[in-house]
Amino acid sequence: MTRTVFLGALTVAGLAAGTGVAGTLDDVKARGTLNCGVTTPLVGFAAPDGNDEWHGFDVAICRAVAAAIIGDPKAVEFVSTSGKTRFTALASGEVDLLARNTSWTFSRDVDLKFTFVGINYYDGQGFMVPKALGVSSAKELDGATVCIQTGTTTELNLADFFRKNNISYEPVSVESNADGQKRYLAGECDTYTTDVSGLAATRATFENPGDHVILPEIVSKEPLGPLVRHGDEEWSDVVRWTLNALISAEELGITSANVSEMASAPGNNPEINRLLGTEGNLGEMLGLSADWAVNAISAGGNYGEIFARNIGEDTPIGLSRGLNAQWTDGGLLYSPPFR
Repeated sequence: MTRTVFLGALTVAGLAAGTGVAGTLDDVKARGTLNCGVTTPLVGFAAPDGNDEWHGFDVAICRAVAAAIIGDPKAVEFVSTSGKTRFTALASGEVDLLARNTSWTFSRDVDLKFTFVGINYYDGQGFMVPKALGVSSAKELDGATVCIQTGTTTELNLADFFRKNNISYEPVSVESNADGQKRYLAGECDTYTTDVSGLAATRATFENPGDHVILPEIVSKEPLGPLVRHGDEEWSDVVRWTLNALISAEELGITSANVSEMASAPGNNPEINRLLGTEGNLGEMLGLSADWAVNAISAGGNYGEIFARNIGEDTPIGLSRGLNAQWTDGGLLYSPPFR
């Protein structure tokens, strides 16, 4: 299921300031469907197939949350949002959860009144150029035309980078990744800038991906993660700990293939037992069934499985784990304990 958001010109801050309303978990249970805001199609992260079935790294978060609450990973209505409409959609209640390459920043948390429940991808902003341009560094882009999505942290980072390096640029505003891709390929801008993961996903759809290079500079920190409205701690807990369950499952060796067996035959690892609901009452604390995490992991696998299937090195996107490896493997991925 999918919808596209076209909301009126209400200010996000105004909407958010009056939102703080509890009860989202009860609403989702009563409705039997999770309304999840995702990006305009971005291959690998969120995009529908020919049957209007959504797939991707962020989509998997939505499905895991639906599975944890409702027991059905398909009980999701996906709402396609742009950089401009995403916050209005969340603040107004159009969506219950936003899971779309959105950076956790101070102002979004504090001023816009959103709660980021965690980080599901550690990213940074970069630049893509045609190989034929002969540019090997973003610092060589003085005077360049730059395709940039409005209403994003990318827009602000771009201005900061060029100012710091005392070089100039001409912005070419684009409404969405699809619009940016079209304009970039048409030669309307010399470079396209967004999160490196987004550049890799965009390049993977090109007819000749090898004709385009992502420059080495990473010009920002972009901690991407799911977010909800302030003021509903019960709901933010559910989404936060569903994400943590996927992260911990990988660390603990729980996969989509073995989770049912591990839940039916508890072993001697107390943390696994608590996570899978065979020991303790974590599900009850969340207002969910004891097998909530089993359902979430069964929906699409643990974090590592979701990463590998949608954006990993063996996909056209071709991203390495890097900072998104488990903390035990030198990355930043780290879940608080289930106890």
